[in-house]
Amino acid sequence: MTRVLITDPIDASGEELLRARGAEVVLAPEGSPETIRRLAREADGAIIRSKLPQDIFEAAPRLRAVTIHGTGTDLVPLASANARGVLVANLPGENAQSVAEYCVMAMLMLARNVIGIATAIRTQPWDQARALSAAAREIAGLTAGIVGVGQIGKRVARMCRTGFDMKVLGNQRRMDRLPPEAQGADLDKLLAQSDFVVIACPLTPETQHLFNAKRLAAMKTSAWLINVGRGPVIDEGALIDALRAKRIAGAMLDVYEHYRIAPGHPLFDLDNVILTPHLAGSTRESRARASVRAADETLRMLAGEKPRNLVNPEAWHARRPENL
Repeated sequence: MTRVLITDPIDASGEELLRARGAEVVLAPEGSPETIRRLAREADGAIIRSKLPQDIFEAAPRLRAVTIHGTGTDLVPLASANARGVLVANLPGENAQSVAEYCVMAMLMLARNVIGIATAIRTQPWDQARALSAAAREIAGLTAGIVGVGQIGKRVARMCRTGFDMKVLGNQRRMDRLPPEAQGADLDKLLAQSDFVVIACPLTPETQHLFNAKRLAAMKTSAWLINVGRGPVIDEGALIDALRAKRIAGAMLDVYEHYRIAPGHPLFDLDNVILTPHLAGSTRESRARASVRAADETLRMLAGEKPRNLVNPEAWHARRPENL
């Protein structure tokens, strides 16, 4: 029987589809590298939402297919997958609406100092908590700068422009593909003018530490940074320095330089940053859509068929009969 490992909880509809088509489903009780390696040894396929260990395919040579329950190709050691002919698929766009809504939520939370006020009303007198609203901003009329205007960024641009009457600046490699709601801007201009900088770009050699100390210093001191892309796009040490010195107003982060933010991390000591554990795309609706598609893609690959969105065509070519 085909065995599929699910490393993170998915919607029940995806599990039901796997079982209906004859697969045995194995649910990881937690996501430590040791547990994932152990359970993957006897699995033919895997559906993931968290980063796999770098040596997963050496530890689990039976694995033939991995589906990313999202878009992040950096969650899989692709060079190793290619070398072993392991097919990898992802699901671009399935959670874009949820992530875009998270970005707008982040703008509102940061601009209104929601976390600070909600914490203060539990621990301080009423008037002191209420006084924290003195610096609150309306986001109407402010400028949102979006770095990486793909399926997520396009939705953010539309929400900001049509929903809140904000000015929207966009920056990406193909500036001719920006949506009508976003004005094209080079990165220096975007950073200098934006009240919110939203990072929604993928991690590539060009975007690794794109936001370094120099770029963070180019932001307005009153601006907020939101990252729903990939953690290593930001030099985390430089961001901590900027937040600690109040060189920017604050940040909301859903991703980090190292996938799981460790207890005692310096970010936890800062009062001008909101942290969430890589859940921007996780809603009932997005999980329902993605879970069924992830199950279907996994079963397609295990049946020897090409998935609808193959991440690593090198592995597909390596597995063709003429190359075996």
